[in-house]
Amino acid sequence: MTKVQLFDIPFDNFDFDDLLQFIDNAVLTQKPSYILTCNVDHLIKLESDPLFRTVYVNADVVVADGVAIIWASRMLHKPLKKKVSGSDILHELGKALEDRQYRLFFLGAAAGVAEAARQELLKQFPRMQVVGCYSPSYGFELNKSENKQIVSMLKQAQPDIVLVGVGAPKQEKWIYEHYHEYGAPVSIGVGATFDFLSGKVKRAPRLFQRVGFEWLWRLLQEPGRLWRRYLVEDMKFLKRMVDEIKKEKRRKRDADYGG
Repeated sequence: MTKVQLFDIPFDNFDFDDLLQFIDNAVLTQKPSYILTCNVDHLIKLESDPLFRTVYVNADVVVADGVAIIWASRMLHKPLKKKVSGSDILHELGKALEDRQYRLFFLGAAAGVAEAARQELLKQFPRMQVVGCYSPSYGFELNKSENKQIVSMLKQAQPDIVLVGVGAPKQEKWIYEHYHEYGAPVSIGVGATFDFLSGKVKRAPRLFQRVGFEWLWRLLQEPGRLWRRYLVEDMKFLKRMVDEIKKEKRRKRDADYGG
């Protein structure tokens, strides 16, 4: 698969079929790996978080999770195939995961939410193998005993795919620090997926998702929690976009001069 360099990130130019192919190969080889779903929030956090940058450098797959990134790739003449959102993985690949009988583990969300998400998923995919659910305590990532318990739980459950939904960059850092310990072939940070699946949080209508306004829907749903992320931090993406355009122009100019 080809790589597309954008915002100093080597994106894998995947659609969901490509992602499924990667998952199939990972499950076949049983080599632990992790997938990152990069959105605008990730790009901004990467600027000031060295550990998060290390997580990205060592990722097996990085896909674009954001319409803004897809638009940017087209403007810069480096088009990415498709937005591949963590929140869409179970919807897009559910039938294939069910048919293959891959074993899933849900880690994240508030008490009872991951289990409620499992129950809702089984209504759509009755043969889906969700082999465990766990809602960690607040600040669990700093709790050595709880992390040891979670790793032990995962080893016992032997999932093929671990879905971690505790928010970025916490979920990605946790995966990076522990995925070799529990040894699952695939780990993915999926943000608010369990909240969406369980019905605790209503996801934006498809129209909002397609035109790039899912962020606005989420802001209206949870303004107190999300206003700073969307109205302050993520606005820095505009400057990143301008810088990327300038960088691409310099690259072309240097290439022309060299030719």
